[in-house]
Amino acid sequence: MPPSFPFSAIVGQAEMKRALTLTAIDPTIGGVLVFGDRGTGKSTAVRSLAALLPPIEIVRGSAYNAAPVNGEDRETVPTPVIDLPLGATEDRVVGALDLERALTRGEKAFEPGLLARAHRGFLYIDEVNLLEDHLVDLLIDVAASGENVVEREGLSIRHAARFVLVGSGNPEEGELRPQLLDRFGLSVEVASSTDIAERVAVIKRRDAFDRDPEAFVAEWAAADAAHRAAILGARTLLRAIETPDTTLAVTAELCIALGSDGLRGELTLMRAARALAALEGAMVVTPAHLRVIAPSALRHRLRRDPLDEAGSTARVDRALAEVIPA
Repeated sequence: MPPSFPFSAIVGQAEMKRALTLTAIDPTIGGVLVFGDRGTGKSTAVRSLAALLPPIEIVRGSAYNAAPVNGEDRETVPTPVIDLPLGATEDRVVGALDLERALTRGEKAFEPGLLARAHRGFLYIDEVNLLEDHLVDLLIDVAASGENVVEREGLSIRHAARFVLVGSGNPEEGELRPQLLDRFGLSVEVASSTDIAERVAVIKRRDAFDRDPEAFVAEWAAADAAHRAAILGARTLLRAIETPDTTLAVTAELCIALGSDGLRGELTLMRAARALAALEGAMVVTPAHLRVIAPSALRHRLRRDPLDEAGSTARVDRALAEVIPA
C-alpha cells in the first residue's frame, strides 16, 4: 500500500484537522462532515488520519474487528478507515450470502460487508451528499443503533457496527438529507486559502511528497508520532475531565439562543469541548473550550430563518458574542 500524506504536513485547515482529531479522541462525538470546494484537502486529511491513528486489538482473524475478552487469541491491526463508494450495492455495505461457499460446499455462510470492516474505526464517504437514499436510510439506522442487522436468503445476522462517520462533499452538488446531517457530530467548512505564503507551502509539500513519498513521510514521522501520542494521552485523560454545571448552563444557553432542535447539539458540544480540554491537558471544561468548538458542533443544526440572511457560521458567531463574550 502506498504511503499516505502525513497528517501533520497538511497546511492550514486547522478546524478540519481539529475536528478529526477530537473524534479520534472520543468517537461518541459522532463523526465529521467536511464541506467545501474541490482541491481543499478533504480526502487527503481523512486518508492521512488512517496512518496517524494508533492500532487496535481484535480477536485474531475476526472479520468484525471484535474486541478480545478473557484469554482469547488476539492480534493488533491498524485502526480501520473504510471507504464507502457512491456506487456500492447494499449487499456490499451490509454483507450478504457467501456465494462461493454456497456453490462449492452447499453451505449458507455470511460474507461481512463494509460496515463490519468499519467497526471500531472510521467509515468515510466522499461526495456524501450524492449518496443514494436507500443507503442513507440504512446508515441512519445503523448509526443510531450501533448494530447491523441482515435478514435475507435464509440468513439472520446481527453484529456490532460502531464507527465514526466521516463525510465530505461539495455543497454546490446537492444538499445532504437532514436526517443524515443530524447524525454528524461536527461540521466543517473548508475553502482554498487566499494567503500566498500558505498556498506556496501547499504546493511545495505536495510536490515533495509526489517526488519521494517515503522520504517525505520520514521527514514528518516525528510530528505525526507526537500527534498520535497526544491523541492517546487525551483518551486516557478524558474520564477525569470535569464539566462544571456553570459550563453546562452556558452550553444550554447557547443552543437555546440558536434555536437548535433537541438536545443532540448540547451533548455534542459538551463532548467535543471535553475532548478539546483533554487534548490541551486541561482538567476542567471552560466556556473558552465551548467558544472554540461551537461553530463545528452547531452550524449544521440550525433551522433555516427566512428573515436572517446570515450564514450558519455567522449566526453561531453572533450567538457566541452574546452568550460567551470574548
